[in-house]
Amino acid sequence: MAETASAIADPDDVLIVAGRRYGSRLLVGTGKYRDLTQTGEAIAAAGAEIVTVAIRRTNIGQDPDEPNLLDVVDPARFTILPNTAGCFTAEDAVRTCRLARELLDGHNLVKLEVLGDPKTLYPDMPATLAAAETLVADGFEVMVYCNDDPIAARRLEEIGCVAVMPLAAPIGSGLGIQNKYNILSIVENAGVPVLVDAGVGTASDAAVAMELGCDGVLMNTAIAEAKNPVLMASAMRHAVIAGRQAYLAGRMPRRRHASASSPLTDLPF
Repeated sequence: MAETASAIADPDDVLIVAGRRYGSRLLVGTGKYRDLTQTGEAIAAAGAEIVTVAIRRTNIGQDPDEPNLLDVVDPARFTILPNTAGCFTAEDAVRTCRLARELLDGHNLVKLEVLGDPKTLYPDMPATLAAAETLVADGFEVMVYCNDDPIAARRLEEIGCVAVMPLAAPIGSGLGIQNKYNILSIVENAGVPVLVDAGVGTASDAAVAMELGCDGVLMNTAIAEAKNPVLMASAMRHAVIAGRQAYLAGRMPRRRHASASSPLTDLPF
């Protein structure tokens, strides 16, 4: 596994996905970087342990004549999370997961996404539910990209998905957390990890997601399209840690008026 973040308040406070323990709650993608060298540097700066890979767009051995992502993302150090980005039908998504399992020697942990619209990349939830049922029955451990509907999230959990990953805003938009109350409702009712997937634009967005009680955040564009991706990856790493610690600490109540730090009553003079 990758080196975990050193600033975790409690070493026992870890992310558990499909029975595996991870010190980092920041998951990162591998697309849109300048080259594989920058990809590897950003992943290291993020302190990520789970790295998601678009099987339809990334070479992890399918083409021996092209640069192989696994040369910079060592499966012995990282959990490779194949995803079905670019799939618009349940059948394509299932086929892509099965291909990933072959390429990764029986690896069953996958990220399912079935898209319904090429412009917004919003999920097609009926197709997502159908693909999830097929994959779970086929022995896959499914982390699933979904909309911010608490009912859909509950149904995915009932099917047997090991994590639900609601969008915070459209993929690649960088708009930040636009649906806090829906995500909070999913978090409050989930029995599996909830990870914000899509919409994060900067470090404060990641912190907000964690302060809502999410178990983690997955991002790619916010890091890869920053002016300095490696520095942004480091910022995201610290933001996720800070947001998690703030959630565990419990914020002060919101008040309409000031509350003096030093009370003015019962003074001895």
